[in-house]
Parts: sequence; structure tokens; C-alpha cells
Amino acid sequence: MPHGSVLVVEDDPDVRDALATVLETEGYDVAKACDGQEALGQLRASSIPSLILLDLYMPVMNGWAFRAEQLRDPKLASIPVVVVSADSMVAKRAADLGAAGYVGKPIDFDRLLTLVATHCS
Repeated sequence: MPHGSVLVVEDDPDVRDALATVLETEGYDVAKACDGQEALGQLRASSIPSLILLDLYMPVMNGWAFRAEQLRDPKLASIPVVVVSADSMVAKRAADLGAAGYVGKPIDFDRLLTLVATHCS
């Protein structure tokens, strides 16, 4: 069984729960946040995850603002991020953010699990 923890940052509760369910079924510990601000609060208050799955378009604090804050914090900067987005330019957006990878929406769960497995051990 895989080991590791993943923080899912996604504003759509159905997508967030689907991601969490698939990851938990595969043996990962999963934490969830509905926007970047909530994610930063969790990261600063609890243990550091192996990986962050990050949506880009969210209210309160979007994925770009979250990533900028994450990179400014030495404790959080090294956590790899995989962008999960319906943006047609998701590959470019992920590269611009220095993300470890990306998955488009609708989500290809096989691709997602392959990316997660590379960063969680």
C-alpha cells in the first residue's frame, strides 16, 4: 500500500471529495481545504504533507496566490504541487507555477495516481 499524505485544495466539494476518496482508497492520508487561505492555515498548523493537489480557480485565495505564499514560506516551499484544473492551458499554468505536474479536468485518475505515487513514499 502507498504511504504518504496529500493535501487536496479544491473549492468544488464534489471534486474535493472524489479526489479524497480515490486517494484514501489507495492508502494515502488525505487532508482537504476549500481554498488557498484554508490550505495555508492547515499547512502552518499541522504536519507537512508529501504533496499538494491544487486547483487554480477558487474564491478567497486562488491557486496562484496560494503558490506565491507557499514559495515565500521556507517551511512550505519544498512541498511539491500538482495542479488539477479544467483550464485548457493547464500544462503551461503548472509550468509557470513551478509545479511538479498537472492533471486536467475531467480528471484522469490513472494519471493522477501515477503522479501522486511519484511524490508520496
